[in-house]
Amino acid sequence: MNDVVRSLWDEPRAPDAPTRTRWDWALVGVLVPIGVLEALFRSGIDMRPAALVVGVAPVLTLLWRRTHPLLMVVIAYGSHAAIEFVSVFGHNHDDTGLYVTAFVLILPYSLLRWGSGKESVVGIVFILGSHGVLLLGSTSPDGTLAELAGISILLLPAALGASVRYRAVWRVREIDQVKLREREQLARELHDTVAHHVSAIAIQAQAGRAVAANDPAAAVDVLAVIEAEASRTLAEMRTMVGVLRRGDEPDLAPQLGVADLPDLARRAGTSPIIQVVPHGNLDDLTPSVDAAVYRLAQESITNAIRHARRATRVRVAIDGEPDCVRLTVTDDGDASPLGPSSTSGYGIVGMTERATLLGGTLEAGPNRDRGWTVTAVLPRTGAPA
Repeated sequence: MNDVVRSLWDEPRAPDAPTRTRWDWALVGVLVPIGVLEALFRSGIDMRPAALVVGVAPVLTLLWRRTHPLLMVVIAYGSHAAIEFVSVFGHNHDDTGLYVTAFVLILPYSLLRWGSGKESVVGIVFILGSHGVLLLGSTSPDGTLAELAGISILLLPAALGASVRYRAVWRVREIDQVKLREREQLARELHDTVAHHVSAIAIQAQAGRAVAANDPAAAVDVLAVIEAEASRTLAEMRTMVGVLRRGDEPDLAPQLGVADLPDLARRAGTSPIIQVVPHGNLDDLTPSVDAAVYRLAQESITNAIRHARRATRVRVAIDGEPDCVRLTVTDDGDASPLGPSSTSGYGIVGMTERATLLGGTLEAGPNRDRGWTVTAVLPRTGAPA
């Protein structure tokens, strides 16, 4: 149960939240004039200036309901609660609420659809609390039942927003799985195709060496075949590796490695302080191991910054031993049985997979007193062929 609550609390905002659209402007353009006319001319409203300001102005929150859902909920429901508080507990008992304030039903949907876990929890509590003002002012059982039914109505859009959100998340994950399976298939095809062409090149090279002494012209023909096979192999590798990349454009930047970790620490800022401590021989690492050490350290630092509570320092130690390189990332945050990576989904799984593919190991767990430690050991030359 605690894991479920923590997962909900740490849920990030939904990605790619759209900003204001023409439909938002159209909705506001319709509701504002209606609210003004209602506040000015509807009978039974004694506090017309207050109804005009507090009832109509919050309609503008619809323009920012996706990008700032919690703030818009606080503004709209806070205004609604304020005017209801005056109506219920003040000397005026006339109806001060406007029908146009029904727009607030849109905000719980936006909160659960686009807000983070923290925003959603805080927003729902605020909505229920603001609506509780009406319960306090209710003097009859029928009125209390009506207000409780109103709370249920408020929660329906929130439930709808949550269902739409997780439907969208499920859809994105399904698409990612399809892409992953396609990439795996292409990787197998890459292996088979390249292996075929390389085998042909090897056979032609052997044939060329056999006929070179007696028939130089035939050797030249063989070299032409080898050149053509090599060109086709290179073209196919470029095409398929381009498809295997996750991004739309190939990353032409140099591969980052152990030497780039101090720069990573500087970019991470000073809260917590990132301390990089290299030791031993780190100069002759293979490119794959060098890049893996950097990526494992990067992921560990990111997890510590995001999830290590009250951490002040993260120590990144890289030890170049004779036959392996050892990476140890330790933070001094509060001890937790779940660790800083417990909410990052598949972070530890991915790191372990990367280390295993290179013939190494990775362990992660809480320290005895404080913090969390990630230790990766990789052979200097990578996985054996």
